[in-house]
Amino acid sequence: MLHTLYQRNVRANTQFFVEWMALDLIRDASGQVLGVTALEMETGEVMILQARATLFATGGAGRIFSSTTNAFINTGDGLGMAARAGIPLEDMEFWQFHPTGVAGAGVLITEGVRGEGGYLLNKNGERFMERYAPNLKDLASRDVVSRAMATEIKEGRGAGKDGDCVLLKLDHLGPEVIDKRLPGIREIAKKFANVDPIKDPIPVVPTVHYQMGGIPTNYHGEVVVPRNGDMNSVVPGFYAAGECGCASVHGANRLGTNSLTDLLVFGKSAGDSILRYLGENPGHKDLPADAADLTQSRLSRLDSQKGGESYAEVGRDMRRVMQLHCGVFRFPDLLADGVKKIREVADRATRSEIKDKSKVFNTARIEALELDNQIEVARATMVSAEARQESRGAHDRSDFPARDDVNWLKHTFWYKDGDRLEYKPVNLKPLTAESVEPKVRTY
Repeated sequence: MLHTLYQRNVRANTQFFVEWMALDLIRDASGQVLGVTALEMETGEVMILQARATLFATGGAGRIFSSTTNAFINTGDGLGMAARAGIPLEDMEFWQFHPTGVAGAGVLITEGVRGEGGYLLNKNGERFMERYAPNLKDLASRDVVSRAMATEIKEGRGAGKDGDCVLLKLDHLGPEVIDKRLPGIREIAKKFANVDPIKDPIPVVPTVHYQMGGIPTNYHGEVVVPRNGDMNSVVPGFYAAGECGCASVHGANRLGTNSLTDLLVFGKSAGDSILRYLGENPGHKDLPADAADLTQSRLSRLDSQKGGESYAEVGRDMRRVMQLHCGVFRFPDLLADGVKKIREVADRATRSEIKDKSKVFNTARIEALELDNQIEVARATMVSAEARQESRGAHDRSDFPARDDVNWLKHTFWYKDGDRLEYKPVNLKPLTAESVEPKVRTY
C-alpha cells in the first residue's frame, strides 16, 4: 500500500519536503487556514508554506504515554498545531490500549496471534480470559482483554520477575504453524522479549495503541468546529484524515483494522473535497501580517532560555503522569490529581531549555518543539477524561462503571484556552441506513 501511494505521488509530480517539520497553522481573521510555518532541519531556517488548502495526516500521539506501540514520531504534531490555532480537539479521553505489547518494549504483538489459537495465561498458568469473557475468551474486544490483563496484574496474578505482565502462549501451535503464519511475531519475540515462542510464552502488557479522538472532521474530511450556534461549521481550507482526524467513525472504541477506514475512506473523501474547494476558490488570499509571529516567538524562547529545566526531563514526567493517572483503569482521585500534575508539567515545559543552540540538524530543538505538541494532547486527554463521569468504550472509570446515555451520549470538545470543555450531541441519524440504538456489550 505504501509503495503504491509513493508511486502515485511520483506520477503526480508531488513535491516532498524531506527533513522538514511543520510548526504552526496560519489562519486569517475570518478563521480560514492559509498554510503552515515550517522548519527546514538541515539549515534551521523557518519558512511560510502558503496554501489554498491544507490537509493534516500527521498520525496519532501515543508517545504521550510511557508504554506505547507507537513509533517515536507519533508526537501529536498536527493536534498540537490545531489546538494552538484555536481549533478544539474532540473525544481525547478515548485511547485504545492494545492487550499485547511486549513487556518493557511496547512493541506490538498482533491479535492475529490469538486469532491463530494463541491464548493468555497468568502466573498460575490459568487461561484467565474464560472468567472475563466466557464466550469469546481471548478474542474479546481490545479494551475488555486489556482490562482483564490489568486486573490480573493488579490482583497479584501477574507473571515475570516483578509480576507486572501476563504470558501469551503459542508454543502449542507448533513450529510449522508459527513459522508459516506468524514469522514476524517470532522475530519480534526473539528481538524484544528474548524468548522463542516456539518454546516459551511471550511476556505482554496492555499498551497504548490508538487514539479515537483528534481534530474534529465530517465525513468529507473537512475540519468542523462549533461557531455561532452551528456545531459543524466548516473551517475553510483545512482538512484532516487518518488517526489525527476525528470523524468519530470509531465512537469510543476502535475495532481491529478500522484504522484503514480513517486512512483510505476519509483520505479519499478529503482529497475529493479539496479538489472541489480549489475549483471554487482559485486564488491565494493575502497572508496576515502576523503569520509567523507565534512560530518565531516559540523558537526565540528556545534560543534565549537559560537556566531552565531539561526538556527531556519534562517529557519523561509527562509520560509518567499520563501512564499512572490516565491508564487502562481510571480512578477519580488519580484523575483529579492527574489534571493538577499535567498542568504543572505544562507550566514547566514553558521554561524548558535546550543546551544545544545550533541550527543545523539540531535534534534537541526538534524534540523540544515536539514536546510542545505532546503537552497539548496530554492536557486535552487528562482534562476530558476527568470530566467524563461514566464508562464508555475504552474509557473505564472505577467510580462510574456503567455507560450513561442519558447524560453522556455526547462528544467532548477541549479548547487550549483555559482547558475549556464544550459538548456536541452524537449524530444517531445515518444518511442511508436505519439507526441502531446503543446496546450493552456482552460476552
